[in-house]
Amino acid sequence: MPLEHVDVLIVGAGLSGIGAAYHLQANCPGKTYAILEARESIGGTWDLFRYPGIRSDSDMHTLGYRFRPWTDAKAIADGPSILRYVTQTARDHGIDQHVRYGHKVVRAEWSTADARWTVEAVRSDTQESVRLTCGFLFTCSGYYRYDEGYTPDFAGTDRYTGQIVHPQHWPDDLDYAGKRVVVIGSGATAVTLVPALAEQAAHVTMLQRSPSYIVAMPDEDPIAKALGRVLPAKVAYPIVRWKNVALTTLNFQLSRRRPALMKRLIRWGVARQLPHDYAVDTHFKPRYDPWDQRLCLVPNGDLFKALRHGRASVVTDHIDTFTETGLKLRSGAELQADVIVTATGLNLLAFGGLQLIVDGLQVELPEVMTYKGMMLSGVPNYAFSIGYTNASWTLKADLTCEYICRLLAHMDDNGHSICVPDNRDASVTPEPFLDFQSGYVLRSLAEFPKQGSKAPWKLRQNYALDVLSLRYGSVQDAGMQFSSPEPSVGEREKAAA
Repeated sequence: MPLEHVDVLIVGAGLSGIGAAYHLQANCPGKTYAILEARESIGGTWDLFRYPGIRSDSDMHTLGYRFRPWTDAKAIADGPSILRYVTQTARDHGIDQHVRYGHKVVRAEWSTADARWTVEAVRSDTQESVRLTCGFLFTCSGYYRYDEGYTPDFAGTDRYTGQIVHPQHWPDDLDYAGKRVVVIGSGATAVTLVPALAEQAAHVTMLQRSPSYIVAMPDEDPIAKALGRVLPAKVAYPIVRWKNVALTTLNFQLSRRRPALMKRLIRWGVARQLPHDYAVDTHFKPRYDPWDQRLCLVPNGDLFKALRHGRASVVTDHIDTFTETGLKLRSGAELQADVIVTATGLNLLAFGGLQLIVDGLQVELPEVMTYKGMMLSGVPNYAFSIGYTNASWTLKADLTCEYICRLLAHMDDNGHSICVPDNRDASVTPEPFLDFQSGYVLRSLAEFPKQGSKAPWKLRQNYALDVLSLRYGSVQDAGMQFSSPEPSVGEREKAAA
């Protein structure tokens, strides 16, 4: 019996995967497709994470889809609101009917002779292996592991009598009301958790080895609200979207070119939120430059409010060991805790752990180069969706989807069934996949492909430039090769007859 075949197979039904399906339906309506999702529901990150206070760290006018205006009042939205936005998008466009849940894709084999992928997935309910074929494979699975977060090997955890929780696996029944809570970490998850937990806990301590850059901003966008009162959503949305893109780009470029100035501005913003005698430089002065790591966003300054009101505190120190009742620090101080939350980061996983085989040879990811930040050298008819590190994820995801649809249309129009990036420019040198200094990136970077030193192999972190090249630029360049498989002897004889 022949295997089921679709024109395009999408891996992942999160924010990126649902967006990919929409673009495919809108721009390539003749293409058949399916979405394989390892979990039992739509939403990806926004369905997985359930810790208190979970929210976006980007404004929803840029994290939202270009084709679906974000109309809620809060631009910095909570996780459940974002999940509703993604699931409603899937439902409104019939995309949810194409999702096959509990299908974890583990292997994909490309055959040039057949110009197709044979994809293997494992069903979570029966552990049965399922195989199907596709003409184009598109992974939208993000770049971190869904089954485990990162926790350092802390000494003494076995003797701690309280509860240790990682935010990626937050228990539904965790009762922290009236309890002493320590949150280990200083990144986006930690600064989200602390004020949320402080609403019910006796006290919350954010324990950090070193500070992060933290910026407060309103959770509602006043310009978006004003425009929303006088303009239709489809008119106001792109205006606000580009306004926010411009502000984010300005912030990033200023951080790169005038880091000392940005440090002073950020410190000023923090200091004005805290008591005049607060040790700002001890707890909020990082050792690195702004945007070497992503800035942490606190809507309405909620973290600083918790600190001002005494519901939370920050301790900057190193952990020596867990004790029976809390933590002993390198300075000799001790923190008593009923609950310890290890907001210590993520584990990265390239393309969901998918094993790629091309004509019998396994693709070794560290040996290949990314093309336009969405394809791999030497890997035909394959793309992946990855967002920006210095702006909203969906800005790049949307552009990637638009480009892939243009690429598929170009192939159809010109009778090509195969496209493969191929670097023939000897002057292009390999560089790390992500130019980012966050710990979760540095821990796993060696397992990822490389990017190139110049276009089209460069993974640019610039939305405006990517709009020009990915939305309007030609899909034909020196880095992309198009072809069709040679017909077999039998096919040639049949055609001649």
